[in-house]
Formats: sequence, structure tokens, C-alpha cells
Amino acid sequence: MTQGGSAALEEHISAHFGAENRPLGIAVSGGSDSVALLHLMADWGGAPLRCVTVDHRLRPEAAAEAEGVARQCEALGIAHDILVWDNWDGQGNLSAAARAARYALIGDWAARHGLAGVALGHTADDVAETLLMRMARRAGVDGLAAMQPRRSAYGTVLHRPLLGAFREDLRAWLAARGIGWIEDPSNDDPAYRRTAARRALVHLAPLGLGAASLADVAAHLAEARATLGHYAAEEAGRIARAELGDLLLDADGFAALRPDIARRILAAGLGWIAGGVARGPEVTRALARLKEGRGTTLAGCRITHSKGSIRLAREGGALAGIRADPGTIWDGRWTLVGPPAPEGAYIAALGAEGRALCPDWRASGLPAASIDASPALWHAGALLSAPLAGRADGYAATPCRTLRDLTASLLSH
Repeated sequence: MTQGGSAALEEHISAHFGAENRPLGIAVSGGSDSVALLHLMADWGGAPLRCVTVDHRLRPEAAAEAEGVARQCEALGIAHDILVWDNWDGQGNLSAAARAARYALIGDWAARHGLAGVALGHTADDVAETLLMRMARRAGVDGLAAMQPRRSAYGTVLHRPLLGAFREDLRAWLAARGIGWIEDPSNDDPAYRRTAARRALVHLAPLGLGAASLADVAAHLAEARATLGHYAAEEAGRIARAELGDLLLDADGFAALRPDIARRILAAGLGWIAGGVARGPEVTRALARLKEGRGTTLAGCRITHSKGSIRLAREGGALAGIRADPGTIWDGRWTLVGPPAPEGAYIAALGAEGRALCPDWRASGLPAASIDASPALWHAGALLSAPLAGRADGYAATPCRTLRDLTASLLSH
């Protein structure tokens, strides 16, 4: 073994989870990394465990492989579930679509079973391969930085306790115990970029650029990412304020920021408003427009520049068809609190037509576009309440996100 032997592998689990005793999930594909994770966590035994395998229906052997994982779990006394994804429509990037679907399915599964998080079998080799792949895409610090050991996403916490371990060691650990694993043929298919990166590492190793050294580089970049996030959070605390669901940035303060700090704050602000993720080049173009004093739309948000402030607000057009039942969260941003609503009532955007029914909307101080994107209670096409537009009728709109959430997102990326 290359990195301290069996005990070192087992310590990765206990060091990562510590005294955690809440139920945890384990995502197991059947490959060596995830199978090793399954058995290492079973040996650890610090929390109740439940396992999941996602069958993407992309290979005829996948169903049998998932059943093989189920048998291993049964032998270990661990509950196992198989989730199926068969929604591939032949459009776009198959690997990206399958990955997004897998994580979404796993997140829903974790929530259904009340799991505190889900462990994934990513290793130092994955970190090195990802670094090479993202270098080819000319990624910046965030893209090149190592995967995070913990990350809140898809409605759960994703844990990667084996980022300090290497595939070679995990396979030796399994072999010593007579535990088998599945070799996915796609891992040898040169059409996949990860396969090409894995092969490139073999040729780079004589130059001192093997998996271990590249994983170290990615870890250094993760430190840089964390430092930039720290300073971005400090600057956001100085120049940002919330106004009835919109985010206002002091224009002069924002203009004085270093470009990477400004980019981070803008991207985090867009996520704070709409919950999505804006691509780096799109954020860079938005910054260029702001520098010219112009606004734009991006990631379901409106970005405007006037009266000494940069305003980030929800884009009304992105809210078409988004509804929620009374008492639930609407658009990931608002709840309406008030008397019981009539059966069939729903929360949706106020819109321009609804604003026309609210003569006192200007008292809010919000621009018309922000009022149009505000939550309203409707029933059979009739407006019952628009709290931000001066027509409360017994209801109040409560934002689900605070500036602390903005700061937290900057610190966690």
C-alpha cells in the first residue's frame, strides 16, 4: 500500500465523521472505490447506515450490478435501495445529464429516509483527474481546487471521506479481504474525458506529476479558494444589504473590488436570489456590462445599476408557471403567513396585471419589476393578497434567505 496501509484507510472514515451518530447514506455503484467505502464504513459502525445504487439504464449489465451491491449490503446488515434513471432523451452531454440526475435522485432519497448526509467514494485519484480535465477547460481557481470533503447540495450533505486515499490502496485493501468489485467498461473507453485524464496521469508520473502531486496542487488551490471566499464574505458584509427580497450592492464599493472578489459576490448574490448557479464566463460578461453602467439578466435574475446601487432581483419572466400551495415555500424564497386560504388558492408571482390592482405598491420603495416578481396569493384568477405591494389583506411575506446565507455561500465555495 502506498499511503500508510489498512489502518490509514480506516482512519479516513473515523477522522471525517468523528462522533457523528445520525443515520448516514452511502452511494455505491459497485466499482472499487465505492465498494471499499461501503465496507470501511461498515467496519467503522459509528452511525446507522443505508446504501443506495443508481441504475442509469445505460448498460444492460447495470441492473445485475445493482443487485450485486444489494447482496453485499444484505451480508453486512445494511439496508439497500436501487434507484432508476431512464429519462435520457438523447440530447446534450450524456455524462453530465446522468451525473446531475444521479445526485438529484440521491438527494431526494436521503431526504425521504431522514439521512444526515450521503458518503461518496471519491478519492485522491478523482481529484487529480478532475484537475487535468478542468485545466483543459481553462478553469480558474474554483474549478481547479480540490473537491470539498463536505458540501451541502441537492437537499443533503455530500461527504467525501476518502479524498486522502488512493485507488491503488483501496483495491489492495479489498483484495486482501477477498471482496470483489465491478469494472465499468466505460473506464477504459477513450471517448470519455476522465478515461483520457486517467491515462495521461500514467505518462505524467515520470515527470513528478502523478496523482499524489496533482492532488496536492488541488489541495493548495482549495486553500486559495477558501481564502478568497473569506475576503469576499468580508466585502459582502460591507457593501451588501437586503431589501424585501432584492440584494443591493453599493456601486462604488463594488467597483473598487478586485475582479475575482467582485465575481464571487455577484455569483453568490445570483444564487441567493434565484438558487441557481451562473457559469463563470457569464458572470464575467455581466461584470463587464456593470462596469459600463449597463444592466443585464442572468441565472433567472435582473441586474440593474442606478442611484448608486447595483440591484439583484428575481426576473419576472423566470417565474412563469412557478406556484406553491399556501403554507409552503414559493420559489425557494418566500412564505406567506396569514389566515387559512380557501381551497384551491395558490402562491404565484404578482406580475404586471396584479400590480395594477395594487395602487399603493410604490410605498414599498421597490422597482416595478421587483414588485412584479413578488409573491401573491391567488384563487381562481382573483388576487387575494400581495403583501409587498401594499395589499396584505391579513397576510405577511417572510423571506427564507438572509444575508447570513449569502455569507455562508461565499465561505463554502
